[in-house]
Amino acid sequence: RGRECSADVPGAMQSALLLALRRERSEAEEAEKGRMKRTIIKDWKTRLSYFLQNSSNSTKMKSKKVGKHRTYFRPSPEEAQLWSEAFDELLANKYGLAAFRAFLKSEFCEENIEFWLACEDFKKTKSPQKLTSKAKKIYNDFIEKEAPKEINIDFQTKNMIAQNIQEATHTCFSAAQKRVYSLMENNSYPRFLESEFYQELCKKTPISRAAQGT
Repeated sequence: RGRECSADVPGAMQSALLLALRRERSEAEEAEKGRMKRTIIKDWKTRLSYFLQNSSNSTKMKSKKVGKHRTYFRPSPEEAQLWSEAFDELLANKYGLAAFRAFLKSEFCEENIEFWLACEDFKKTKSPQKLTSKAKKIYNDFIEKEAPKEINIDFQTKNMIAQNIQEATHTCFSAAQKRVYSLMENNSYPRFLESEFYQELCKKTPISRAAQGT
């Protein structure tokens, strides 16, 4: 019996060693996950500040009114939380739109929001000549086979657009725009709301010690 007990000791030590190794491995994995999350958030901030800076600069060039520039400031947590109520709430906010665009860029599907924005601009065009030239550009950029920013729509819709742009009207891209809107609303939008970056925007910043001391 004594021999049997002593024979079990190395086995017990081995089990303990394996447990310790597993614990160390899981701790290392958790630390790596934490580092990756911090990197993602940092990358998000860099991307977003780049988009916002470009937007702010173009706004300054168009108009020197300070009011317009203010719309690009970081939203309050309450304002950011409104974006989760409806997809349109997000798109209607300039900071929210820039944030969502940066998110789509990180997912390599920014062509969807770019197409949707191009369609919104197209629908506001009044000149028939401009309408035709813009329709051809949108088709070349987003619709035709192997277009540089080709969107994911069915062949029938593509075919219909190819016919419609010959005599362009404001409804040329309506079906495709609805399809892309639905794709973003049902797929990308929920993922954006779950993203680290959006969750951080919704957090209320704690009161600083300096403020508490006053």
